Amino acid sequence: MPLIKVIIPAHNEADSIGKVITEIPSLVDEVIVVSNNSTDATEKNAEAAGATVLQESRKGYGYACLKGMDHIARQQNQPDIIVFLDGDYSDYPEELPKIVAPIIENDIDLVIGSRVKRWREKGSMTFPQIFGNWLATTLMKLFFNAKFTDLGPFRAIKYEKLLALHMQDKTYGWTVEMQLKALKQNFSYKEVPVHYKNRIGVSKVSGTLKGAIFAGIKILGWIFKYSFK
Repeated sequence: MPLIKVIIPAHNEADSIGKVITEIPSLVDEVIVVSNNSTDATEKNAEAAGATVLQESRKGYGYACLKGMDHIARQQNQPDIIVFLDGDYSDYPEELPKIVAPIIENDIDLVIGSRVKRWREKGSMTFPQIFGNWLATTLMKLFFNAKFTDLGPFRAIKYEKLLALHMQDKTYGWTVEMQLKALKQNFSYKEVPVHYKNRIGVSKVSGTLKGAIFAGIKILGWIFKYSFK
């Protein structure tokens, strides 16, 4: 069985983080929660649920993911697969086996959990999220002939391939950077339909106008940067 580690960036997710961790299947070797400048009980609740807890004071989704990767790089036993998952309980952690299955069974490099409309709870994705996903994936199809339909945060990637991407984005562009670089390096990829529900608490990105605009700018910036390289 491959060695699987999960990285969960979390900023003030005290009410949800324990639920997320306890529903992650036992096939996972380590759950790493990166507290991204949290001021509530996120860290305490994550530790109580059995996760390894790291602190990253610089706010930003990418900063948190990179912190988790740095922790893994220092370990003696390197994983085969890294899974990224949100800490707000909008994803279904029990669907993790089907996210990693294409890697284990078919040697796929990258798997994206696609939040298909028929499996999305009403209101779980805001209009800016839906439009942003559509625009980003349409542009990727136009420029790179990509088959992505979502920038879903629930995803799995071979650890060696993740390292080969040399990820850089510190904030909201992390997901699209990963997909664009995977396309550029001709990684094999697959989307797996996943369920999606209303998150616990208020989104730090889609829940605010500033967050939605900033995320949109970052995502489009990465796409156009790679389109004209």
